[in-house]
Amino acid sequence: MWKKLISVVFLAAAILLPVNLGEAGRLEDIAARGTIRIGTTGDYIPMSYLNPQTGQYEGIDAELSQIIADSLGVKIEYVPTTWPTLAADTQADKFDIALCGISRNYARARTMAMSDAYGVGAFGKTILCRKADAKKFHGLDDIDRPEVRVMINPGGTNEKFARANLKKAQLIVHQENADIPRQIAEGNADVMITEPVEAARYTEMDARLAAPLIHEPFTRHSCGILMAKGDQEFLNYINFVLAEIRMDGTLAQLEAKYLRIN
Repeated sequence: MWKKLISVVFLAAAILLPVNLGEAGRLEDIAARGTIRIGTTGDYIPMSYLNPQTGQYEGIDAELSQIIADSLGVKIEYVPTTWPTLAADTQADKFDIALCGISRNYARARTMAMSDAYGVGAFGKTILCRKADAKKFHGLDDIDRPEVRVMINPGGTNEKFARANLKKAQLIVHQENADIPRQIAEGNADVMITEPVEAARYTEMDARLAAPLIHEPFTRHSCGILMAKGDQEFLNYINFVLAEIRMDGTLAQLEAKYLRIN
């Protein structure tokens, strides 16, 4: 009787539960391929920036990408993406992970998987403006005026923040995020919505620019590595790499190198 009962239980389990023992996970796919596909926008200093002079990706996310690839014993295959298409590209399996200063937020976590945080305390929304105008802006009320031209890149959290908080200012969508600081400096717009770490780099690079609210960001968040849902083993591995480099001090060194704020 017990044997019959056990047989019935196992038969029911076989019917109700999918068997995935023969399916390879993403870690196995990466090993077989010999490369890890990394999606990145390449337009975000100091996170992931495609240097047009060298043709190489630079920034903390480029270094993290190399660390992850080295840990797996594979090479990097960069896959260009954009902020408007980042979520769709991630879910369409165009790459294994995405790194380009991607904000951790509830909307992304509901539909995709995000790693543990890095860059804690270095991210939030602030502004970049011309140095000559720096004393004009003390808060959102000074920015949200009909005469103020705010330039944003499409598809990311900069645009979302601007549309949610700026109802009177003129919003100008500019496709190339890395070109917006120059547009501001040359007077084609007045304000760029950005992150403190990005604002800090551009004020170093261009004496015409200023970030008057860099130490008082409107919001605060962290970054994470983005991937499609469904492979907990792969997510665990990415978090393991982050935990290891956090423990041995490598992550702190990279954050000090790239995420400093003046």
